[in-house]
Amino acid sequence: MPAYLDDILIAHRARAAADRRDVGSLAAQAEQGPAVRPFVPALAAASANGSIAVISEIKRRSPSKGPLDLDLDPAGVALDYQSGGAACLSVLTDEEFFGGSAADLSTARAACTLPVLRKDFTVSEADLYDARIMGADAVLLIVAALTDSELGTFVSLAGSLGLVALVEVHDAAELDRALQAGATVVGVNQRNLRTFDVDHDLALALAETFPAGIVGVAESGIRGPADAARLADAGYHAVLVGETLVRSGDRRASVEALVGARKGHVTSGNVGPGDIGNTGDIGNTGERSSMTSSS
Repeated sequence: MPAYLDDILIAHRARAAADRRDVGSLAAQAEQGPAVRPFVPALAAASANGSIAVISEIKRRSPSKGPLDLDLDPAGVALDYQSGGAACLSVLTDEEFFGGSAADLSTARAACTLPVLRKDFTVSEADLYDARIMGADAVLLIVAALTDSELGTFVSLAGSLGLVALVEVHDAAELDRALQAGATVVGVNQRNLRTFDVDHDLALALAETFPAGIVGVAESGIRGPADAARLADAGYHAVLVGETLVRSGDRRASVEALVGARKGHVTSGNVGPGDIGNTGDIGNTGERSSMTSSS
């Protein structure tokens, strides 16, 4: 059975080891990046009216599924997603395995007003600086891909750069590691990154273990409004959806349908719909109003 994550990490860590760029120079470039768009407040605004926030993903291909839409126009897709009511974008920038690029992210962000998550395999400090340089407002940190030391360092560095760290977990042990590292925005990926199989009940099971004040995002395996509604009822603030939207014949309508999934009464778990709007830390989960003097 293919070990997708292992192969991807070997490639990314090899590139990181060969990267001879000066970190100080990257930090200076990051300081000149575009003003950060508020990622967590965008999720809060989208979920405040009873619907679940949707993070819509731009993805050209998948290691397990192959091509999804190799010739997609990032600007056009971003506009479709925004028109459909997406709260934020997620853009794959890995080229070798997902067919993405930094240009995809920059192009998509320039075409809309939504905050953008850089979806990639972060394994070095340079990856974080690169995210800010290309215009990302949030960055993915995969617990399974990092040591505890790396995870803590990257969560802290992301915050200093104004980036929200979406810390991705796959089980209770990884959730504990994420929380120990200071994560405040946690994504539960229902896709096993070693086999790419999807467990549609994983996010529901982990929801009950979330402490209060954590922004919860369910990732992968969201096939439509029924899945989104189920996750909303479990207490998630947002869903991150890629393949379903990319393959859709009408991406705008598909996002609208997901946004229309209503939150019901949450009977268990602490990732309640009130937490994101009422916590005093909202807007302070890594974001700064500006990298320079603008907001």
